[in-house]
Amino acid sequence: MFGFKFLGNTHIPHHKKTTESSPVKMPILREVVLPMSQHIGAPATPIVKVGDEVKVGQLIAKPEGYVSAAIHSPVSGKVTKIEDYTLYNGKTVPAIRIESDGLMTVSDEIAPPKVVDGESFIEAIKASGLVGLGGAGFPTAVKLGGAQKGAIHTVVVNVAECEPYITCDTITVMEQQDAICNGIDLLEKYIPSIQNIVFGIEANKPQCIAKVKEYFKGNSKVSVVTLPSLYPQGAEKVLIYNTTKKVVPEGKLPADIGVLVINVTTLAVLANYIKTGMPLVEKCITVDGSAVNDPKNIIVPVGTTIRDVLAFMGVDIENVGKVLFGGPMMGVAAYSFDQPVEKRTNALTVLSVQDCVEYEAAACIHCGRCVYACPMQLNPTIFSKALTMGKEEKMVVLEENRINLCMECGCCSYVCPAGRPLVANNRLAKAELREHKAHLSTLK
Repeated sequence: MFGFKFLGNTHIPHHKKTTESSPVKMPILREVVLPMSQHIGAPATPIVKVGDEVKVGQLIAKPEGYVSAAIHSPVSGKVTKIEDYTLYNGKTVPAIRIESDGLMTVSDEIAPPKVVDGESFIEAIKASGLVGLGGAGFPTAVKLGGAQKGAIHTVVVNVAECEPYITCDTITVMEQQDAICNGIDLLEKYIPSIQNIVFGIEANKPQCIAKVKEYFKGNSKVSVVTLPSLYPQGAEKVLIYNTTKKVVPEGKLPADIGVLVINVTTLAVLANYIKTGMPLVEKCITVDGSAVNDPKNIIVPVGTTIRDVLAFMGVDIENVGKVLFGGPMMGVAAYSFDQPVEKRTNALTVLSVQDCVEYEAAACIHCGRCVYACPMQLNPTIFSKALTMGKEEKMVVLEENRINLCMECGCCSYVCPAGRPLVANNRLAKAELREHKAHLSTLK
């Protein structure tokens, strides 16, 4: 068992310039690209073919296996290509390319789902293709289905939004009162074991805190915990500890201690789907960063390319040094302007060429800042050293020092005065340990 701490030494600039930016809807696009893997788990399987006409909200790919998610068309038009698409981790999956007809004709399939009990509630969420919208992308039907089976007594609604720049969850709280309240009603109705609902909100969002308190005035089950504005408050295990004082044991899930964590925008989209039957086909994302002169929250169809987003935002593409899916701490760098916005994309952080100068890492000076900054109380320097060891010794060191507790928040790299790629080393070490364990399992 281990404890957590508030990360008093990991203050990062907030850059919340779009806090009061009501979302602006992009005009109808000429084309969208839809990878079959926009979620944790198995890629979806296309059920359309080249030449097929599709409409908004139409199912175009079915989930493959238990942990997967359906994909729907965000535009009306024609399927022009089903092609290979390379994910950021190097894996290849199919992608459906759709040419828009400009009409945005809604599919005849769209109708509010019939929900009468817990089972039909989960089936409806599965049909929606909803995934966690805070960035992780875990299929929501799987999470809530598991919650129904366990003794969930506490729901933690994640409104921490601790990454710099990103404000789309804040906008959800400010502008979607009915959806949030309906979402809470649905959870209470179909997961009857719930006794407490806690909204975790950072102190730098006083308007959100006031709104949620106003929304649920008189509901004794709902409370708000004001969190210090310290990164990474939004990380699941940290958020659980800082809102409930409960620790998720190593190797366990939040459900094992009776807790369910759900992102506030995921909650709102879930409620809107149950009300209207329109699946997850568009996203509100924050577009900000040093290369963006006029940052905004915008609503884009899923599958919109970075190139089209930047053109709409008036960003000079020649001045762009890097684009991150997400924020600057945990975001993943895009390798092409032609990569699309996915379901789980909550922001595009667009950095200028001047801000992307690469520096060579210096030798570790053993200052201990990375150890102090780690919310899981790990020692990143040990993991870096382990990468230079022989295979057997390496695996022992990684396991004994609990590498799998690393959530890749980036705190260690952020505070390192030598500029060492500590979080990248941790990610590599975790991958090597996974491969080693997978290999051992094949020998049994």
